[in-house]
Amino acid sequence: MVPVWSAFPGISMERRLAAILAVDVVGFSRLMEVDEAGTLAALKIRRKEVLRPLVAKHRGRIFKVAGDGVLVEFASAVNAVQCAVELQERMAAANSGQPEERRIVLRIGVNLGDVIVEGSDLYGDGVNIAARLESIAEPGSILVSGTAHDHIRNKVQVGFDDLGTQNLKNIAEPVRIYRVVGTPAVAVVTPRVAAEKPAIAVLPFVNMSSDPEQEYFADGMTEDIITELARFKSLLVIARNSSFYYKGRSPRIQDVGRELGVRWIVEGSVRKAGNWVRITAQLIDAANGAHVWAERYDRTLDAIFEVQDEVVQAIVGTIPGHLGRIAVEHARRRPPANLTAFDHLLRGRWALFHSTDGLQSALDHLEKAIEADPNYAAAHAQIATAFAYGIYALGLEPEIAIERACQHAARAVALDGGDTEVNAAAASAYITSGMHELADLHSARATASNPNDASALFSRGFVLAHLGRPSEAIEIFSQMQRIDPLAPDDARSEVLCDCHFMLGEYETVIGILRHRHDVPAYMHLIEAAAYAQLGRIEESKAAVAAFHRSPAPKPDPKTMIASQMRMIAHQEDRERWLEGYRKAGLPI
Repeated sequence: MVPVWSAFPGISMERRLAAILAVDVVGFSRLMEVDEAGTLAALKIRRKEVLRPLVAKHRGRIFKVAGDGVLVEFASAVNAVQCAVELQERMAAANSGQPEERRIVLRIGVNLGDVIVEGSDLYGDGVNIAARLESIAEPGSILVSGTAHDHIRNKVQVGFDDLGTQNLKNIAEPVRIYRVVGTPAVAVVTPRVAAEKPAIAVLPFVNMSSDPEQEYFADGMTEDIITELARFKSLLVIARNSSFYYKGRSPRIQDVGRELGVRWIVEGSVRKAGNWVRITAQLIDAANGAHVWAERYDRTLDAIFEVQDEVVQAIVGTIPGHLGRIAVEHARRRPPANLTAFDHLLRGRWALFHSTDGLQSALDHLEKAIEADPNYAAAHAQIATAFAYGIYALGLEPEIAIERACQHAARAVALDGGDTEVNAAAASAYITSGMHELADLHSARATASNPNDASALFSRGFVLAHLGRPSEAIEIFSQMQRIDPLAPDDARSEVLCDCHFMLGEYETVIGILRHRHDVPAYMHLIEAAAYAQLGRIEESKAAVAAFHRSPAPKPDPKTMIASQMRMIAHQEDRERWLEGYRKAGLPI
């Protein structure tokens, strides 16, 4: 709700200093899915018997209740933190004896700051920071802002871990954050698929320089890599505090893997000499200590922070791709009896672009993934991609394929609309269906949520190419090449052909295709149009003949061209293509 005063700038606002406690139930949606009536009843009892008496005891005031969340105001930060600690202790006691899947676990944030008063409600950064702290707190824990900590550090009988200064979503200035030490440990049931994510830890990069002041640079590298890897929902990334426990030590990699519960370790070093810095990074299999990837970066220090950003982007753009390829190979080697939803997803992805019966094999696996987990957003997203790809490349009946692609894209977005992969897949489905505005929206969301994800960048480039912005698309694909140079170039080169064709760069189109050893059947039609636009009619006819000779599944030329025209947003771009196809003698 928008505060009434925001519409009337001349009206003065009542403000006051307040300690805000924000509380949220961990995994509320999961609890509701398991037992809606039981969860609501249990939550009502906990509020009546635990929350409200503690708030009253510490002289607080509940000013907002929204589903599974509560906001409480206190006149004293000491009272707010004491209430938070007792609340976690009482909730842990109430959970004892309950099965893990029915425990109500809280995360709590506390901030001291200026708030805006409207009736019984409160607004402003004083409230927002508390809510943001709650959202990033671990299950069963309490996070406290620096302003609150300054007022309570010698007045409450608890300890604090300094988590450093962090940027919080939609908060202009960084916030120093402390975690209350000693709250009861909790066990939280995690979704089956999430538990199967590749788990990775980034150890503090070692400062190999003689200059101890470069320590900040090495630590900054480590922290940025952790932050950027955490954007990938396909990875489980160990938080900074756990990783930095090993700073200054020389542990065995196998011991680190066992202690942190991870399979993969990133370690590295920074060495500065004059105006040069050398940064090394390695990805290590903690099961056996084997190095699966290593790279060295030599850079000048003219712009040290730009160097840091560049290397971080290179590292985090490479590692997920390596882990993804390893995961696919592991999944393919497992016997069918051991398959899970995640395994089927991996197999489906691989089959779509590599298997001889590509589409059908992919859909079989993806349907099994959804059977195992009907709310698996990534599987719905991949099915949308499969149908979208099949329209253009495999000759699926367009109306049915478009309906299925959009149906699964919408389902994926409804399940997890903030996920990078979901938005990327939705964008591909929508552009193939001719829904240009939705495609633009979701491809932009995908790259905004994770600019280091190669699939997000591909989706954005694919969409921009067909929205009449081929030069921007080419730059996107350059960025994709920089952050994931080992990714297969097949699909990227196909869209680059589209981009250069729309720019009138027909020789470039032909050059790209000439360097491919496995040109898909439908790309021979694009080759024919490029030759025709250059007046090289005999070579154009040869390309058309190559299309007809191809044994691979393919659309008939008229269907392929119609599908392509549906994707293109502007008539002038369509006319350029149609002119090339006419000159090549293709039916339109």
